[in-house]
Amino acid sequence: MDFNHSEERQMLGDTITRWVMNDYPLKARLEAGVSELGYAPDRLAALAELGVIGALFGEDAGGFGGAGFDLAVVFEGLGKGLVIEPLLPALLAGSILENAGNDAQKALLEPVIEGAKTLAFAHFEADDGDDPRWIETTAKKGADGWEISGHKAVVRNGGSADYLVVSARTSGDAGQADGLSLFLVPTDAKGIETHAYSTIEGGGAAEISLDLKGLPMGNLIGGEGQGLDILNHALGRGIVAIGAEALGIMDVIRAMTIEYIQTRKQFGVPIGKFQALQHRMAEMLLEIEQMRSAVIRAAAVLEEPGVERERAVAALKVTTNKTATLVAEESIQIHGGIGMTWEHDLGHFAKRLTMITHELGDEDYHLTRYIALGKGEHV
Repeated sequence: MDFNHSEERQMLGDTITRWVMNDYPLKARLEAGVSELGYAPDRLAALAELGVIGALFGEDAGGFGGAGFDLAVVFEGLGKGLVIEPLLPALLAGSILENAGNDAQKALLEPVIEGAKTLAFAHFEADDGDDPRWIETTAKKGADGWEISGHKAVVRNGGSADYLVVSARTSGDAGQADGLSLFLVPTDAKGIETHAYSTIEGGGAAEISLDLKGLPMGNLIGGEGQGLDILNHALGRGIVAIGAEALGIMDVIRAMTIEYIQTRKQFGVPIGKFQALQHRMAEMLLEIEQMRSAVIRAAAVLEEPGVERERAVAALKVTTNKTATLVAEESIQIHGGIGMTWEHDLGHFAKRLTMITHELGDEDYHLTRYIALGKGEHV
């Protein structure tokens, strides 16, 4: 099987890499990460102009990509520069609109692709245990429209987005598969309280309290109580994206570490001559290649609904978390104390790599899910 990207995807990847190297200095990225928005609007506009956002969605939504390998190419390139502009929230929320939205909701993707509007994915909650079914936020029909009440945790871009895609339970109890619904909510709607903050690795997130009344009935996305499959579809795309992002970060860390052991000397010789460090680097390189294979596997089956897709996605997240932990810890140990300093680039890449392990489900959750899917259990 040929694992090389198509010419168009290779050109896109090269474009992102050149932009990261020439127009995305780490210092500016760090400054933007602690700003009120948590990113730089001019750089989001630049990514839109390069067609990067459009590559996340299909032609029917106004994009020109949207397949698993499109996501992998984009986010691997973004990972190499630690890009913090809100493309992951756009992908997660936008995939839901693209997959299940009505015509008016899908039309919102055009300004998102152009960089003129931003989306946030308000789904996870403080006590959910990474299970997308564990939603305590409720929605019910009132006299004037939907009434939504609840709290969402660590909403990426939640403090600056124009629209939220919100999950809420219209029936059943937390943990049940049925009864989950999805809603498009403008962030200027009355009844939204937002507490925004900067995340540890840079960028913005928010805790969001919802006490909405009178949300138009047409803001329901898809069928009432039928949101779980839509959610799983979007989460699978998100896992491929952050897996590819992690792979891009790992490649940068690998290059940094190789350069360091070739130039850092002890006892008059480069430390890369020491056999113990050679063994550790060999293990790191092997695990990164295993990670690359997991990304390819999940991207290849991403558009094929079914158990095979879900297991590949779960396997990718388990591999991502294990490899990210290994690469971050080994690279910092090999660098020594300098790898933890603010002035050294490595620490910033390692922080983002570590935080990826906490996004969209931890290792235990996805390993349990992988095993359950293998037994034919519906999860």
